[in-house]
Amino acid sequence: MALYVVGAGGTGRETLDVAMAAGVDVTAFVDERRAGSTVRGLPVVGSDQAPAGAGYVIGIADAAARRRLAVLLDARGLVPATLVHPRAVIGPETVVGSGCIVMAGAHVSSSVRLGAHVQVQYNATVGHDAVLADYVSVYPGANVAGAVHLDEDVTIGSNAAVLQNLRVGRGTFVGAGAVVTSDAGEGLVLVGVPARPQSGGTSPRAFG
Repeated sequence: MALYVVGAGGTGRETLDVAMAAGVDVTAFVDERRAGSTVRGLPVVGSDQAPAGAGYVIGIADAAARRRLAVLLDARGLVPATLVHPRAVIGPETVVGSGCIVMAGAHVSSSVRLGAHVQVQYNATVGHDAVLADYVSVYPGANVAGAVHLDEDVTIGSNAAVLQNLRVGRGTFVGAGAVVTSDAGEGLVLVGVPARPQSGGTSPRAFG
């Protein structure tokens, strides 16, 4: 089955790295802004050039963009694929959903549930019995402790931590290096140690 990596930016290229390490051939990148070019020796095409029945994996860090593109590609008859780097650890009784990417050095412990299109990026860790709902992103070096529940579209920033048994509400962004020590609501930007809602300013935006 042909496989397309959606997004030709930084995370897309890292996704290609995962595919190559796993021995999975990639047909092309899908990226409307770069269609007609070549990235890492692969053609970049528009989404309308990826045929029904082909596999796809979304190499874009932003959760909202992943959700939008997954709905579009599913409607066109493409099939979400899952990529796990051979140097990642997936524990027993762990479920990895369709469209997930688990990068090199990541450790996903036992009895974890990863929803659809979740990203666990390089050197990130997810503790036992954690639940990561659809479109969650765990950025490089972050730690999600045991029995944590991350609702849909949550992003855990680089080197951030969420302590055990906590819940983080839908769409909340945990900033780089923050430490979440209590349950967090929806749609927040959390920063600092201990993590608190950011006041004023603009929300961080994930690129790639």
